[in-house]
Amino acid sequence: MTPPDESRQPDRQGRRRQVHLPSSLPPSEPTEDAPEELDELVPELRPMFPGAEPFLARFLPMVPTTHLGLNTRFCDLHAFLKYLHDGAWCGYLHASLGEQNAYVLLFEGRTVTAAASGATGEQALGDLLHLYEQGAALSAYALAPILAHVLSGIGSRAWKFNLTEDFTGLHARPTGAIFYARGQIVATMPATLPYEGAFPAPLRPQTLILPRSLAGWAHRQYDLTLRGRDAVNPITDVYLTFRARHGTAGLAFLRALREGLSPAEHAMRADAALHDLEPMIQEFIKTGYIQAG
Repeated sequence: MTPPDESRQPDRQGRRRQVHLPSSLPPSEPTEDAPEELDELVPELRPMFPGAEPFLARFLPMVPTTHLGLNTRFCDLHAFLKYLHDGAWCGYLHASLGEQNAYVLLFEGRTVTAAASGATGEQALGDLLHLYEQGAALSAYALAPILAHVLSGIGSRAWKFNLTEDFTGLHARPTGAIFYARGQIVATMPATLPYEGAFPAPLRPQTLILPRSLAGWAHRQYDLTLRGRDAVNPITDVYLTFRARHGTAGLAFLRALREGLSPAEHAMRADAALHDLEPMIQEFIKTGYIQAG
């Protein structure tokens, strides 16, 4: 189904559909003579990286920078990602080194999609970290949560567009792009694809996990020692000690390791941040609860 270009469309009963914009989007100046028109205005976003090759970069909007020019000399990237995660931050990161660029989108503090030259997803996330370690400058740009959610479905290919009443995602055409949230237009952008296609956003975007080459520990399996088996047995004193220190999240993680899951697999199932699991793995090994399989 091909949607018309107008932002105001009649619904199935013939009434005009109003588009209510989030407060974090650019506001319009109020007037007294046309409140209905203002209620239905849709902002046109400008692309931050016009003409960029990766699909994700092509549709990232121009917004103010919250952190500019970070580098390894004074900012640990893993600590910065943890800071963004703890704040449930929405926005995107851009790392640039010479002609090399990488882009990562965060939704509610989690890295959910990424793109670089010739790579998307987890591999592109790894490219961004690799560029940063080589001395790339990294900047962060905050987005309204609704825009970050719309963009979270952009990957390596576009799909056939089918506008439904609850569609959330990006509709791209040779004439421009439309941002949809729950079937309503929330923004447009003069960024294009050479063909018509859609990038549907998942209801709950999944967290990207670093590739094995950059986080081998996350893809390994770990065996519980006798002490570790006692730590998941509620009738032991070791269990009480472990729970008091690591809480229910630590218990769930240790039980997942007992079941043969890798930290990366547990992170995906529990929607946990991988950078929160690495220090736990290190402490579990140091205190004798697990050993590498």
